[in-house]
Amino acid sequence: MQDKEEERSLVKVEQQLTKDGFTADFRVADGRLFPFGDDRSKGYAPGEVTIVDFYRFEGESNPDDMSILYAIKTADGVKGTISTAFGTYADGDVDEFLRTVEDLGKDLDKNHK
Repeated sequence: MQDKEEERSLVKVEQQLTKDGFTADFRVADGRLFPFGDDRSKGYAPGEVTIVDFYRFEGESNPDDMSILYAIKTADGVKGTISTAFGTYADGDVDEFLRTVEDLGKDLDKNHK
């Protein structure tokens, strides 16, 4: 039997999301979401993005070392993830973008597919 922490490890969650088709890695720049490696993309505005799920992880030695992994789906069907630190070390651009997505009233869809 796996221990609860092991089940919720970042690596395990990322592996499961990849199996569920969340294969793109995203970044935020200039208020838009971009898939890494796709320099041709014009990016996605907050209204073109749905947060499907999110996972919080605490640091092993310091609970303040928290990060959040978001599973995201775009309006044209691209599925992937983006992560950010929580609190002091958070990426302001990522946090602002995701907060805007949430403020647009996006509901979580736990089905992943």
